[in-house]
Amino acid sequence: MLTFDQKLAIIESFPELERRDVSLNRVNFHYVRGDSDKKNVVYHLHPNGNGFVYAAKLKVPKKDPKGMVNIRDFSEEELRSIIESSINSLQSNEVSEVVETRQDIDEIWMDKEGHKLTIIIEDDMWNVYAGELLDGTFLSYNEAKQYLLEEGFKPKRKFDKKMN
Repeated sequence: MLTFDQKLAIIESFPELERRDVSLNRVNFHYVRGDSDKKNVVYHLHPNGNGFVYAAKLKVPKKDPKGMVNIRDFSEEELRSIIESSINSLQSNEVSEVVETRQDIDEIWMDKEGHKLTIIIEDDMWNVYAGELLDGTFLSYNEAKQYLLEEGFKPKRKFDKKMN
């Protein structure tokens, strides 16, 4: 289990988050750039290591009714991943929109277990493939990207160091 200081260092490495000290030595971190009414990404991080990350829009287990996930026993990789996904879920469409004029997009995405999915544009649709099997079809790149992020996948370039 990560200590409070280790969790704090990881969370503070996200420049888009703003620290807010609250009662009982707890700390919140707000995402201030998004248009969403929801601003708390990290909620009530406590010196005992307990705390929560907003994950209402994510497909993750063990969410409470408010969409929060307890991060007490998270590893560094798990904590970074859920914070990144939470921030992505709070970004406005204007900020996260990708210009979809590229014709030959062929991106490989991977999860922690090394499973690979590929995004390919075909006939003005964005298809996600697992090998040769079609996993999903989306109207936009951003829809495909959001699906992959929610499923725990990241673009391959983020895994390159581990793969070599």
